[in-house]
Amino acid sequence: MAQQEILSCPICLDLLKDPVTTGCGHSFCKSCINTHWDKGEERGSYSCPQCRHFFTPRPVLEKNTMLAALVEELKKTGLQAAPADHCYAGPEDVACDVCTGRKLKALKSCLNCLASYCENHLQLHFQSAPLKKHKLVEPSKKLQENICSRHDEVMKMFCRTDQQCICYLCSVEEHKDHDTVSAAAERTERQRELGLRRQTIQQRVQDTEIDLKLLQQEEEALNGSADKAVEDSEEIFTEMIRLLEKRSSDVKQQIRSQQETEVSRVRELQERLEQEITELKRKDQELKQLSDTGDHNQFLHNYPSLSPLSGSTHSSSFRTRPLRYFEDVTAAVSQVRGRLQDILSETETQILQIVSQVDVLLPQPEPKTRADFLRYSQEITLDQNTAHTELLLSEGNRKVTCMSEDQSYSDHQDRFTVCYQVLSRESLTGCCYWEVEVGSRGVGVAVTYKNISRAGNSGECRFGSNDKSWSLRCYGNGYYFYYNNIQTPVSGRVSSRVGVYLDHSAGVLSFYRVSDTMTLLHRVQTTFTQPLYAGVHVYSGSTAEFCKLK
Repeated sequence: MAQQEILSCPICLDLLKDPVTTGCGHSFCKSCINTHWDKGEERGSYSCPQCRHFFTPRPVLEKNTMLAALVEELKKTGLQAAPADHCYAGPEDVACDVCTGRKLKALKSCLNCLASYCENHLQLHFQSAPLKKHKLVEPSKKLQENICSRHDEVMKMFCRTDQQCICYLCSVEEHKDHDTVSAAAERTERQRELGLRRQTIQQRVQDTEIDLKLLQQEEEALNGSADKAVEDSEEIFTEMIRLLEKRSSDVKQQIRSQQETEVSRVRELQERLEQEITELKRKDQELKQLSDTGDHNQFLHNYPSLSPLSGSTHSSSFRTRPLRYFEDVTAAVSQVRGRLQDILSETETQILQIVSQVDVLLPQPEPKTRADFLRYSQEITLDQNTAHTELLLSEGNRKVTCMSEDQSYSDHQDRFTVCYQVLSRESLTGCCYWEVEVGSRGVGVAVTYKNISRAGNSGECRFGSNDKSWSLRCYGNGYYFYYNNIQTPVSGRVSSRVGVYLDHSAGVLSFYRVSDTMTLLHRVQTTFTQPLYAGVHVYSGSTAEFCKLK
C-alpha cells in the first residue's frame, strides 16, 4: 500500500499515468500537471502543486521512464492478487456480466454492448480500437430499458412529438412523420436548459444569502440601538428622581415592546429565507444529479418529472437606506429634562410616539429594469489632470484609449504616474447610476476615494488593491472583483457594457451586466466615509467609454 502511495499522482491521487518530473523533483501524471499549468497561463508563471516552486517560462516536461516501469510492475502485481471481499458485487451492486462464479462489482456499463464490466473485463474496451468508441457510463442496472420492446433494437432516437425514446426502426415506421432527432442531440438541448435553470437557482441562492446577511446585521444593529436607548433614557430619568420614575418605566416598556415586535418580524423573514435557501439547494442538487447522468435515455426519461421552479417568496434584494432606531428617543428625553413638571403631561404622548416610529430594514427592491436604473443616471466625464500620460481622452472626455505614446499632458499632482488609470471630474454621493462600454482586451471599472495614491505602481495606487477603491475587472473571458487586493471570481456571461449602481448613504455598490435585462454581477455592502469618484483602468490596446444615458 505504501508503495502504491509513493507511485500516486499528488493531483489526481491515482497511480501515475505517463509520469513526468518537474525541475523541483516532484512527479505527476503528464495530463494532470499540464491541466494545472494551463490554468496559470494567464499569469505567465507556473508553480509546482506540491512545493509551490515557481517556473518561468513554462518548463518542457520529460517522461520519467523509471517511475513508468515501476507503475507497470505494480499494476501487474495488483492483477495477480485475489480481489478483496469488498470488490465482489453485493445485492445492491451492479455485477460484471462477464465474470463467472462469484461476480465482481462492475466499474462501468457500456451503452453499446448493453453490458456491465468489472475493471479486468473492461480493459478490452480500452485496448481494442472498435471498442474504444463505445459509450461507457457509471454502472447501471437499467441497461435493458434502452432496448426497444417492439424491434429489440437500441433506442438511439428521440421523438419530440411523443416525447419518448425510440429506435431507428420506430423512426421510419410508426413515428415516420414525427419530429425525431438523435437522443444525443435532444440531450444536448435539454442539458443546456438544465444549465440555465441551475444558473437561475444559484443566482437566487446568492441573492438570498446576501439578503439574509443584511437581516442578521439589522437585528444586531436594532438590538444594540435599543439597548443604548434604554441605557441613555434610564440615566436621564434617574436625574429627575421621583417625578420621572413613572415616565421612565413607561418609555422603557414601550421600547422593549417595539423592539420585540420588530425583532420578531426580522426573525420571521430570516426563517423564510433560510427555508428558501435550503429548498433551492435541494433542487440544485436534484438537477445536478440528473445533469451528471451518463445515460441519455435515463436522462430524458427523468427530465419531464422535474418539478417547476417556484417563484421567490420575497424581494431578491433589499434597498438599504439611512435608518432610525431608538436614537431619537434619547434626544426627546433630553429635552424633557429641562422642562420638568410643566411639560410632563404633553411630552408623554410625544415620547411614546417616537418609540413607535422605529425604522427597521425590511425587503424593498432595488431598481430592477433598466428604466428604473436610468432614473438615477449620472453623467460622467473624465478628468484629464488625473489621466496617465499614455491615455487618450476623446468624445468629450467620456472615452479613454490606451495608446503607446505620451499625449503631452502637462505635469499635475493628481496624475497617475504608472498605472493606466483616470478618474471622473464628478464626485458621487446619494443614488447614482452609470454605464461603461468596455473593450475586449481588459478594463477595470472602479469607484474610489479621491485621496488614493497616484505616484508609482504599488497597491496603494491600483484600483481594487487597497481599502480606498473597489474594482470590477472585465476580461474577454470573465469578471473578477477586487477590493483591498482580494480577488473574488464573478460568474456570469461577459457583456460589452457594465452598469454601476451606487447608493452612497446606504453603502451599496452594485455592478450589472447590461443587456435586454439587468443581471447582477456583484454587490458590495459597506460604509462609505468619503465622496466617491468613478474611475477606469485601461489595459494595453483597450478602450472604455462612459455612455450617454439621457
